[in-house]
Amino acid sequence: MNEEQKSPRPTPFAAKKGHSFSCREVEITSVRIRLRPISEQYAEDIFRHFTAEVTRYMYPKPPDRIEETRQFIGHSLAGMQREDTLQFVIIDARSGEFLGCCGLDGRDQPRTPELGIWLKMDAHGHGYGREAIAALKQWADRHLQYDYLTYPVDRANIASRKIPEGLGGQIFREEKYRTKDGRILDLVDYKILPPQ
Repeated sequence: MNEEQKSPRPTPFAAKKGHSFSCREVEITSVRIRLRPISEQYAEDIFRHFTAEVTRYMYPKPPDRIEETRQFIGHSLAGMQREDTLQFVIIDARSGEFLGCCGLDGRDQPRTPELGIWLKMDAHGHGYGREAIAALKQWADRHLQYDYLTYPVDRANIASRKIPEGLGGQIFREEKYRTKDGRILDLVDYKILPPQ
């Protein structure tokens, strides 16, 4: 393989001056939840709760086997090792209950990383998604150099659209997207700016 054929090396997140961090060690706490780095410890919870109902408006399909969940965790850990991905499990701060996952993916675009989140079904409707993404954005505002964050979401997923809108996000791109299992998503992508 010659130099032109090699894949470009992913660019890690850029820390703000005076800040340093390891993506593998970042933990974020807010009023009701904790964001902990993803690990094999949560494989059973992720496998059990990442269901067809949860993924209705998402690109990935639910895993058929727990090995698929372990592959996702391994992929996430590799991104955290490269310092271009933050992938968390969302934990109830009081009870320790698993609520879902969220993350910030800068693998292909470290200056415009993508936010993502999913919650298990019985955690819907309690504001955990809004709280998790707001806490992650606040952490990014303090620690990362970025131009803007993106938050892609299906147009019909009104509850999820309220998350970026609550952070001042504006739609800047729209597209139809075919999922791994053949569904068509009508995506709107929000741009969320850093504080001025």
